[in-house]
Amino acid sequence: MTSGSSGYLEFDDEELLRRHVDGEHDAFGELVRRHQDRLWAVALRTLGDPDDAADALQDALVNAFRRASSFRSESAVTTWLHRVVVNACLDRVRHTAARPSDPVAFDGTESPAVTAAAAPGADPADMTPLRLDLEAALATLPPEQRVPLVLVDVEGYRVAEVAEMLGLPSGTVKSRCARGRARLLPLLTSDDPRSSGRNHPDHGRVPPAATSETGGGERR
Repeated sequence: MTSGSSGYLEFDDEELLRRHVDGEHDAFGELVRRHQDRLWAVALRTLGDPDDAADALQDALVNAFRRASSFRSESAVTTWLHRVVVNACLDRVRHTAARPSDPVAFDGTESPAVTAAAAPGADPADMTPLRLDLEAALATLPPEQRVPLVLVDVEGYRVAEVAEMLGLPSGTVKSRCARGRARLLPLLTSDDPRSSGRNHPDHGRVPPAATSETGGGERR
């Protein structure tokens, strides 16, 4: 058995997962080390709360550790890992939605107006124009728009990859991203000249989808 992450550097992700299934549990640690930053970013931007994101990521990695033998090489290992993380996040969203709603808090420094605007399900069209951080703005989207938008526009995955992660047609992913961008636009721009530095085109902006695929409407 190889010990230490340095001993696994020569192996690709699929080989690491195979070695983990064969009993080399250090191999799974190396796999997590390689991808934990992006997995964490997806969890945080999907859930909006660091504690919830940490819990969801932990649940996902435990699940992936235990169910590694179910991987069938039909997709990339990273695609599989992201699918597990997204599913854990959506489980937490559904669990939260089943509880009585509480005010959404981020780091405790937001004004009441910003906190109200960031409430799940809030309609940007009904809000006073605000400048929100990206995570707060993403929290205003319903999960079915937020998740594909995070994966495509923030994390830079191709539409086809995201469709595979979520088990959706590519056209559905494109449509949901487009709807999410339309809802975010009023929140990520401002006409206030005093905030021109913060509102530089590259500050907190959700970029166009990083994909060459075009067209396609929601099919389900």
